[in-house]
Amino acid sequence: QGVLVPGLGTFAVVHEQINSTEEEYVVRRPVFQLDMDMCCLQELVFPTVIMPGDIEIMPLDYWWLSQTNSLPPDVVRGCVEETILLYSFQLRDRQRPSFAFENIGILSCQDNVLCMQFHCSCIAGLENWDTWVALLLT
Repeated sequence: QGVLVPGLGTFAVVHEQINSTEEEYVVRRPVFQLDMDMCCLQELVFPTVIMPGDIEIMPLDYWWLSQTNSLPPDVVRGCVEETILLYSFQLRDRQRPSFAFENIGILSCQDNVLCMQFHCSCIAGLENWDTWVALLLT
């Protein structure tokens, strides 16, 4: 299942098959598909990530988020929307701030390349059988 963060992109977990000379591995790893207004991304390069067609994409659950911080869902929605809007304005103004997602990773821009770097703990939490293979792929 994937989660769409409107104005920013989609987070999902994909299954990837890896063949080695000794074994065949199927690992779960996180991916992020950027979906921002192209005028915010002038002069920036970002990796193209294609989500498999069998992944169900769900909208961000503001009600669930509101339960984790005791704020009403409409306040949470407003905070998320304003944060993404501020981030896009900063990118448009050629500022290159990092956007941290707790327990997931950091969306950062280095040398005009905007990419999602997942925390090792996030990857390890998804894949406990072949963690090292998933870490290498991600």
